[in-house]
Amino acid sequence: MEKRIGIVAILADNRESIPKMNLIASEFHEIIRARQGLPFSDKNINIISLIVEGSTDQIGALTGKLGRLPGLKVKSMLTKYRENDDDDSDDD
Repeated sequence: MEKRIGIVAILADNRESIPKMNLIASEFHEIIRARQGLPFSDKNINIISLIVEGSTDQIGALTGKLGRLPGLKVKSMLTKYRENDDDDSDDD
């Protein structure tokens, strides 16, 4: 399966969705390499970025679940870099 590296940007203006977002992120822990959150408490907005490495299906499943939560806006951007995860052949 081919892997891609990218970023998932999340804008949250509904704090009630944050616990559900965290549950979804923990479901996809195997593809999340880094996470950064920046709260703008005075504006009632949180910005979260996730650095991800996984197949387009895995990343799409993550962003799809997150995008269905109320008060979250989710966008992803993937690199052109591709790693073929099936290349486990030994050249002995």
